[in-house]
Amino acid sequence: MASYSDPAMHNKPTSDSEPVPSQPDWQELASRPAFRDLLSAKARFIVPALIFFMVFYLALPILVGYWPDMMKKKIWGEVNVAYLFALSQFFMAWIMAFLYVKVAAGWDKAAAAVIHGQE
Repeated sequence: MASYSDPAMHNKPTSDSEPVPSQPDWQELASRPAFRDLLSAKARFIVPALIFFMVFYLALPILVGYWPDMMKKKIWGEVNVAYLFALSQFFMAWIMAFLYVKVAAGWDKAAAAVIHGQE
């Protein structure tokens, strides 16, 4: 059993052995024009994407509730418009996620540039 004086218990580096990376000055970063540009670029994508997706998502129950005859129309065999619309929501969610990941990669690069002062 290891005792408190066991050297294996004290294997953490001391503050003298490793320099601590400096933290960015978040107040100064928030005041930079490049940071504000990054936030507005994110909002220009996220807000319209959210509105589009919510309208698309809520359209199914609204259409089924107010226009049930249109949604019951058979397209292929027993598959009707409502089923196709519901299936399209899965595809739309994956498309939106793919677009977000692609766009967010650019935001990550821009954020790193702002943090490291390479505006």
